Amino acid sequence: MSLSLIHHKLPISSFSSSYFNFQPSISTNTLKNPSFPIHSKTPSLTTPPSSTNTPIFLPLFEQHEQEAEQNEKSNHDPIYKFFKNRTMVSSQNPSEEGKLLLRKNRRAKWHLASQDLEEEEEEEAEMGMNDEQMVSQKKESPLPEGVVEEILHLARNLPQNLTLEEALEEYDKRVSEKECLKVMEILGEEQLVVCCLYLFQWMRSQEPSLVTPKVYTTLFPLLGRARMGDKLMVLFRNLPSSKEFRNVRVYNAAISGLLYDGRYKDAWKVYESMETDGVLPDHVTCSIMIIGMRKLGHSAKDAWQFFEKMNQKGVRWGKEAFGALIKSFCVEGLLSEALIIQSEMEKKGISSNAIVYNTLMDAYCKSNRVEEAEGLFVEMKAKGIKPTAVTFNILMYAYSRRMQPKIVESLLAEMKDFGLKPNANSYTCLISAYGRQKKMSDMAADAFLKMKKVGIKPTSHSYTAMIHAYSVSGWHEKAYAVFENMIREGIKPSIETYTTLLDAFRRVGDTETLMKIWKLMMSEKVKGTQVTFNILVDGFAKQGLFMEARDVISEFGKIGLQPTVMTYNMLINAYARGGLDSNIPQLLKEMEALRLRPDSITYSTVIYAFVRVRDFKRAFFYHKEMVKSGYVMDISSYRKLRAILDVKVADKNKSDKVAMYGIINKQMGFMKNKRKKDEFWKYKTGRPIKP
Repeated sequence: MSLSLIHHKLPISSFSSSYFNFQPSISTNTLKNPSFPIHSKTPSLTTPPSSTNTPIFLPLFEQHEQEAEQNEKSNHDPIYKFFKNRTMVSSQNPSEEGKLLLRKNRRAKWHLASQDLEEEEEEEAEMGMNDEQMVSQKKESPLPEGVVEEILHLARNLPQNLTLEEALEEYDKRVSEKECLKVMEILGEEQLVVCCLYLFQWMRSQEPSLVTPKVYTTLFPLLGRARMGDKLMVLFRNLPSSKEFRNVRVYNAAISGLLYDGRYKDAWKVYESMETDGVLPDHVTCSIMIIGMRKLGHSAKDAWQFFEKMNQKGVRWGKEAFGALIKSFCVEGLLSEALIIQSEMEKKGISSNAIVYNTLMDAYCKSNRVEEAEGLFVEMKAKGIKPTAVTFNILMYAYSRRMQPKIVESLLAEMKDFGLKPNANSYTCLISAYGRQKKMSDMAADAFLKMKKVGIKPTSHSYTAMIHAYSVSGWHEKAYAVFENMIREGIKPSIETYTTLLDAFRRVGDTETLMKIWKLMMSEKVKGTQVTFNILVDGFAKQGLFMEARDVISEFGKIGLQPTVMTYNMLINAYARGGLDSNIPQLLKEMEALRLRPDSITYSTVIYAFVRVRDFKRAFFYHKEMVKSGYVMDISSYRKLRAILDVKVADKNKSDKVAMYGIINKQMGFMKNKRKKDEFWKYKTGRPIKP
């Protein structure tokens, strides 16, 4: 049975003289979210959409505030003006702009998206490139000729103790600025950024100087990608003071390069100097600054206020700026507001591209609303926007986490119908979809071999998914064999790979191999995470190796990872199973010293530990402590405890009953007096002694 979905556009009031300064709202009805019906046979596990009369920023717009305070804020707060002073939807449903069909049997169950997908999607969306720009970047440039080829050959084969600047002395007056730029671009692509710096120095020493603003706009992003932000800042501080070099493109290139290097505070300083120098920002400035604000931890409200500030300066908007703004709202889970911004963007004649839809779809998937992400997918196709590989990967990762490999395979086939080649991420989705299910490791292995057969080189994430598949199915030996093949093929294992492999041997209790993998990880200087830490502690402690578990805590403390409540829950459980329940109070004191507050799992584990050894006095004591801390067990735990206590009471009643009968019989004279045994009674056999 096909599923229908209606994607509503939210009607808004018209623009006034200010870009987003809308007329006051007339209707008091709440703004209704689009309705996304799901398959009738599959219960919905998605989070119900929140009511849109809920304030966008709860600290600012609490519902219990007085109406006068809200009216006062509406005169000053730009967010309030944008999202509140607009024509609301009436009680009738919004007009339908077309029905969109969902795929059959795409069920609702959510898991987190893959880190590899997030990195790929983030890299594409951050730079705000549209599809045409991405294609143009991938086009092969013509082979260099003449003096360009000579300089490239010289840079690639420089002898030791000789810089490119020194080697270019014989080229004085022979090379133009255009040819130098071509050389710099190619050297940057080949990651010979140090040679680019020496080339820049040589260009600056020429008479007249070959350095132009375009040289800076080319060099700054190269330095940022090479993590040379300090050198970028030196060049920026020494920019020529002429108006020619103080233009918006040079500043944008410097800010972009610093964002590549993760130097967000320096990027903000460059923007401030841009304002000081009186350089008018443009839509590119706005987009990259909104990205930088998000990286610095600023809220979507801050991004919106910056957006309005740029609007007041007369900045002409582009899809890059809107895309960055939509991303900021999506990151905070403000999906309805992100859709409103997209609607405003299209009303201004700026059409959405695949990156905008990818951002929205990824946010909906992460919010456990995959059906609505499907609706956006169908909508973008209906608008004639060609999906990218990232578009399909977003959906494939979502269904991979739902353990629905058939849907992932159908998306792979659809991807090929669009003329797109699946990449390593795409096949990793399929491997993971099979590998998360028990007894499906063979299918995961088939997907892995198919990826290699079509000429796609597996990544560390692909191998990690394969290791996890064998781990879930109980084939830890095969998991280690995959790890060894990964190293032989020259692919460096990531921390996720080590963590997955450690978990495989933790499950089977192989502490010898667990220690071997941990030592290998430390020798390769791979920094562990909190998950790695807890897996090792649990693996050693459950096998009674408490000293090794303590060593793990000590080693990870050296890199700044301290035990958590979960760590101590594992230790308490292991000590209890090992018959060392007397050490549990000491563990609780350690938690108190580390300012770790026990949770319901901690108390439940302690209570079960003492019930197991029939120490009911302590069990009831810690239950009282649990209640004082505001925790209670779940119903099943209480039922289990009650059953144990009922058995104890029954045993005690039985022994008490036997003792009571004995006393009564003795008092009534019904019991025979016991004869005093002679000194040789224990040697009697009950058989007559033969003469």
